[in-house]
Amino acid sequence: MSQLLNRAVWSALTTRQSGFCENGTLARRFDPAVSPFAASRDNSREALQALAELIGPEGDRVYLLQAEEIALPETLEAEITALGVLMTERSAAPAPDGSEGIVPLGPEDIPEMVALAELTKPGPFTSRTPDLGPFWGIRCGDRLAAMAGTRLNLDGHREISGICTHPDFRGKGLAKTLTVHVAASIRAQGDTPFLHAYADNHGAIALYRKLGFEIWSEVNVAVVRRKD
Repeated sequence: MSQLLNRAVWSALTTRQSGFCENGTLARRFDPAVSPFAASRDNSREALQALAELIGPEGDRVYLLQAEEIALPETLEAEITALGVLMTERSAAPAPDGSEGIVPLGPEDIPEMVALAELTKPGPFTSRTPDLGPFWGIRCGDRLAAMAGTRLNLDGHREISGICTHPDFRGKGLAKTLTVHVAASIRAQGDTPFLHAYADNHGAIALYRKLGFEIWSEVNVAVVRRKD
């Protein structure tokens, strides 16, 4: 498991989600319309040069996310760096009250999903992010109150992502309900659920621990561009 999760983006792009990128032996990135994530095979000079060649000039950015140290060639620079954690499910939490209100989200829901993600900023999200895996939501009246889905999909593991709740509906346990639901759907397919959180987001980490997740490793995050 450790080898796959050390570079989860690379593992996804070289296994189940290889169709979302142009094949490369040393570095790959998702179609930017779907996701900004990219990865190199390792920190060798050749792999890092291949990563640099995937990034265009004038505003192009990629996100790097891995447990291993992030190294960059001289032609690239990190605009933003952060420390996160990767958490894997160790025990399954029971479905909480209210899970019957969960609905699958489809193409007709994309505008609301994008608006909710832009408001709450759960991580990179585009109108095509749901191409990577199914999303579910909870509606309060005619409004999308919360959502969650899957993103990285690699052999034996699927990532829960895009977990967010509109500020008007926080405090109702909607994120908890959706996280448990998505985890159950992943287990039903024979995979282990995992997720990411920023290391200083102690509230989210505490919630995920209550839901049966434990920290597997710290991870490094960087938003990278070409040097001017």
